[in-house]
Amino acid sequence: MLAEPAAEEGALSDESLGEQDVAGSGGGSARGRVLGSTPLRMVIGIAAVAVGVLLFLAPMHVRTVALVTGVGFVLVGVATALIPLAAERVRVPLSARVLGGVLGVLGAAMVVWPSAGTPGLAFLIGTALIVHGVLALWQVVRAGGADQRVTAALAAIASITVGVVAFAWPVLTIVLFRFGVAAWFIFFGLQLLFTALVRRRHRHRWIRTIAAASALTIAVLLAYGSVRLLSGVPLPEPGPFYTAPDNVPREPGRLLRSEPLDQGVPDGARGWRILYTTTHPDGTPAISSGTILAPEDPSDTPFPLLTVAHGTTGIAPKCAPSLSPTPFDDGAGTALQEMVTQHGWVAVTSDYIGLGTQGTHPYLVGEAEARNVLDASRAARQFDEISTTTDTVVWGHSQGGQAALWTGQIAGSYAPEFHIKGVAAFAPAADLFGLAESDKSEVGGKTISAYIANTWNDLYPLLQLTDHLTPGSKHGVEKIRNLCFNGKDALSAILRGSQIPNQVFPDQLLDGEFGTLLKGQTPVGPFPAPVLVAQGLADPLVKPELQQNWVDARCESGEPIDYRTFPGLSHMSLVAADSPLTPQIVQWTLDRWTGATPTPTCDAG
Repeated sequence: MLAEPAAEEGALSDESLGEQDVAGSGGGSARGRVLGSTPLRMVIGIAAVAVGVLLFLAPMHVRTVALVTGVGFVLVGVATALIPLAAERVRVPLSARVLGGVLGVLGAAMVVWPSAGTPGLAFLIGTALIVHGVLALWQVVRAGGADQRVTAALAAIASITVGVVAFAWPVLTIVLFRFGVAAWFIFFGLQLLFTALVRRRHRHRWIRTIAAASALTIAVLLAYGSVRLLSGVPLPEPGPFYTAPDNVPREPGRLLRSEPLDQGVPDGARGWRILYTTTHPDGTPAISSGTILAPEDPSDTPFPLLTVAHGTTGIAPKCAPSLSPTPFDDGAGTALQEMVTQHGWVAVTSDYIGLGTQGTHPYLVGEAEARNVLDASRAARQFDEISTTTDTVVWGHSQGGQAALWTGQIAGSYAPEFHIKGVAAFAPAADLFGLAESDKSEVGGKTISAYIANTWNDLYPLLQLTDHLTPGSKHGVEKIRNLCFNGKDALSAILRGSQIPNQVFPDQLLDGEFGTLLKGQTPVGPFPAPVLVAQGLADPLVKPELQQNWVDARCESGEPIDYRTFPGLSHMSLVAADSPLTPQIVQWTLDRWTGATPTPTCDAG
């Protein structure tokens, strides 16, 4: 990707040098200067190759990568400024000397400033590559032969392209661009060695042209892939169904409209979207959407009711599960479908406010989510197509696990018409403050923190969260706001989170009022029914030790928790179709309905 300085007008070829001497500054012929540069070419070429190989193979921390990369750019700068890149070149053009000086300065900055961290290193690498490409393009304008112009232009554009991509992936510079820059150093070093050993370059120009074209192709593909990955995938925006009618009842839990679902409904079931009234976190009237999944065959008696709180899908309206092509796959989706199609239950899921409907999604605000969940079940009881019981079992995974626990906790006061027979929480975000502390420097934690920053900034404006983020975090936080956390879009959200250089919330923010609010989202009970908590012991997001601490605290307070752990299972594999939890949660739910004796584990071990 290093653009080859094109021959300036007046440069002499090997043939012309064979016929005449051209005086140079300080005495000596042009031939003498060219031949004299051969040892320097070889020394710098070997050194550049060594730097590239070292970057490829040696394990390094950020500072070491910065030091080695800086040394490499200094070598490239020296070579570019002091010796002609082509063996038949008589002199180094002014543009190359300028380019070499700039590259040398940037390389030196990396050497003396290795503690800048990955964003600083990305900035320096990106700047060096862009400066190199721009100045190399300037040389192209003054080039001699057309073939030289093509080769140099292709390589220069490739250098600029990779430099721009470096700015898009500041944190991944160490992982990704370390190897890209390593290849760049090796290519440059081999080119110096090649020109030192092979005198008649025109015989091999086609090889360099192909190499430059290949470098540009790779750079363009890298840039295209970066745009696609970081932009997410197009998702359907909410249509007229999600718009509030003119006259909205103030009473929460009123069904406003419904429509059949035409995709993602399992065989043996029927599905609908619903729109209903609920309440904002401050208690004011609001509207939410959701789904109902019922057995295909009608029943003369009310169906048992399964109340479901879904996990994190994002915070934008387009992230609503009811808009997804697979609306019933969230969390323990296989177990849910089995409950409906094989055991004759009706499952009701709230999208929560702000997903589908307008408004700020109360992300990880436990009581607000629980109201949305309970009001969805209220709305389902008004649906003419089915009839459900007021007895219900509540499920939830991750964010939904926290919401399920809160649903059990407030049901008696908020929706006393329902009788909660059991609460099952899978990898619940029960200790939100603990998760914010333990996950603050990890990719998943940064993504979740970005969702919290965007929503809580609106829900708790006095905190002014987005004005108090760590340096360098704000751009990534803003980008993540419109990325969902379900389907293919989840990868984009995670990758954006990976490019936030530091923890999103500074420690002083966690130690203040914001931290107090996070602690207030911990469900502590009392719970009106048996509680099952399932946790994968290989969960990188909801840490098992935090979950154990929460369970121990609930047991000490007299809450009989049935705590089940699953070695080797992560946050998502815990609720996968082949998870050992799947048959267990089905049986546990059926046992709650029949009144079987609970199996708490507080006294075990």
